[in-house]
Amino acid sequence: MKNIAIFASGSGSNAENIIKYFSNRNSAKVTLVLSNKRDAFVFERAAKLDVPAIFFDRTRFYAEGEVLALLLKNKIDFIVLAGFLLLVPGDIIEAYHGKIVNIHPALLPSYGGKGMYGEKVHEAVIRNKEPQSGITIHHVNGIYDNGDIIFQAKCQVMPDDTADSLAQRIHELEYRYFPEIIERTILSLPY
Repeated sequence: MKNIAIFASGSGSNAENIIKYFSNRNSAKVTLVLSNKRDAFVFERAAKLDVPAIFFDRTRFYAEGEVLALLLKNKIDFIVLAGFLLLVPGDIIEAYHGKIVNIHPALLPSYGGKGMYGEKVHEAVIRNKEPQSGITIHHVNGIYDNGDIIFQAKCQVMPDDTADSLAQRIHELEYRYFPEIIERTILSLPY
């Protein structure tokens, strides 16, 4: 069984969904949650599900080797970014090459990159009158939202959509597909 660490910066709804999904699986288990936001609601979600959660500040994250040492100490095999807003440092990307995935709330390569997350993405999609949006699950490299695409799912953008109404449909896609694609990716790795 593989150990998953989830990095999250916000409410943690995707993290909770992933933790619950893997609680019944033999392939992997979420054994650690990490966040760069001390007041992130993901800490409460992790505590309710008995998953250890650790806060680290931006300085510690970019201090060479510190967070990587934490991952190795906890025998983490795979990393999931779920609403995590910092660029992953090179030492972690190198140590976990091909074993870090992210979810983005749009159809990459459109509407990705630094500063494009959450409501900002949905507002841009609506402003540009896109007929569709969706999710992209991708590998993580050293550039925001630039890693190889693993999976995409689409939904229609309605003429009367707001950022909130579009976000609801995007969240449904995330909850439905993200855990399954994580598992499929883990099972395809040659470890």
